[in-house]
Amino acid sequence: MDSFGALQSLDFAVIIIYLVTVVSIGMFVSYRQRGTDDLFLAGRSLGWGNVGLSIFGTNIGPSFLLASCSAAYATGMVTASFEWLAWIFLFLLAMLFVPHYLNTKISTMPQFMLRRFGGQVYEFMSWYALFTTSILWLGGTLYAGGVLLGQILGWDLWVSVLFLTVIATSFTVCGGLAAVVVTDAFQSVLMIVGAATLTIIAFTHVESFGDFFEKLPDGHLQLFRPKSDINYPWPAIILGYPVLGVWFWCTDQTIVQRVLGAKNMRQGQLGAVFAGFLKILPPLIFMVPGLLCCVLHPGLEDTDSAFMVMVTNYLPKGMVGLIVAVLIAALISTLDSGLNSFSTVFTLDIYVKKFRPDADSQHIKMLGRIVTVCVAVFAMLCALSMKTVGKNMFDLMQGIIAFFAPPMSAVFLIGVLWKRATAKAALWSLVLGTTVSLSVGICHFKDWPRNIVWDHYLYLSFYLFAGICIFMVLVSLFTQKSETEEDLPTLRDTYSSLGQSGSLIWVLWGVLAVIMFAIYFIFR
Repeated sequence: MDSFGALQSLDFAVIIIYLVTVVSIGMFVSYRQRGTDDLFLAGRSLGWGNVGLSIFGTNIGPSFLLASCSAAYATGMVTASFEWLAWIFLFLLAMLFVPHYLNTKISTMPQFMLRRFGGQVYEFMSWYALFTTSILWLGGTLYAGGVLLGQILGWDLWVSVLFLTVIATSFTVCGGLAAVVVTDAFQSVLMIVGAATLTIIAFTHVESFGDFFEKLPDGHLQLFRPKSDINYPWPAIILGYPVLGVWFWCTDQTIVQRVLGAKNMRQGQLGAVFAGFLKILPPLIFMVPGLLCCVLHPGLEDTDSAFMVMVTNYLPKGMVGLIVAVLIAALISTLDSGLNSFSTVFTLDIYVKKFRPDADSQHIKMLGRIVTVCVAVFAMLCALSMKTVGKNMFDLMQGIIAFFAPPMSAVFLIGVLWKRATAKAALWSLVLGTTVSLSVGICHFKDWPRNIVWDHYLYLSFYLFAGICIFMVLVSLFTQKSETEEDLPTLRDTYSSLGQSGSLIWVLWGVLAVIMFAIYFIFR
């Protein structure tokens, strides 16, 4: 991928203004939070706006921006389903999972498993959450971001990685989740404005909408491809994406922690539906530039350069600096969220639970800050060690997410929906399911053994999920509940104890559903 070229003085001024602004916001919130003992859930004080924008900002990383544009250039709008189907699982998060999470008064996903299935499942979940956060959220993102920033500014990888780590760690250590969420909200607005500006400016270079549609390759506006399609057959998306969606949107600590920090259930649910509305935007502002590039610059040898081509050819001085700021914002939003989530799980679920159950709030707060710094250093080392793997490392990690999801999605869904599920069934489903899923994933991406033609990874994710569900149900039927596990109250009872959601939330979900069905009708 080529560099952005020589940035002008105005571009550097825009970048500096962004950096000063985001650090100032983070430090201001940190100062406001100096008296609170809750570093991890912001004192459960977050409003719906911050919750929704933080979910959006955490989800959108720099690799997502670049990959969305290149995917649209190469294959069209088919990958938009990964964004436009997310609202269904945000709905599940808000209306099914959040009431149970808030009713059990948990701070982490492992704590929910402790309440439902007892200590052994809790311990497995704690270490699993740390592993996925440190590798997927921190190491991979920091490496990809370091490479990208190095290409933009001409820095060595270690300089870029150190720069990003210092910025993301500074206000995460001082202000905890509150500072992370507020800066995420600011950066989400910046990402939306910057990407939308690029899209609008690029559209002005197309002769007309008719010319745009005429020059697009056939099928580039299809959201569902035929079953015979090699890259994205529609059954694979319909069957496999829900497995990924339940894990990512409903059970992953980094995403769910934003909702756990809400003032109450209503604010958390409104935040989730707000995030659902925001998820309408990514295909329109991150993928449409790829379609425009396909029309304006057909025949690119490297489709990954589509985003760079649009930036360098169509943005004036200063605007290039804004796009660089957008990419840095996407990086820091993901990094600070991962840092805070790792610190939360390690401090509350490992250190306090196993070593210092009598620790006071100040000790816990200090330990959380120390852990944040330590994991930031560890993430830097992980990122630097990935240098020998090459640029495809992050893409490989993104694909492997499909094989992390099946056991978590199965155990959480069955645990919430079926009272008869037992702790032994949950533990063995997690242990065996994770082992088999990751093994299949490694074989799939390494193409082992050579005489086997593997199905699409989304098909495999669904097959694994279905197999784990069947296994968990059968083991539950042949085992008894232990004294350590706890039945969840019914969803109706849970709503009664927390207060009803109110008609406004249901109306908003209905409006969002109508909009999404209309979008799929338009792109049919």
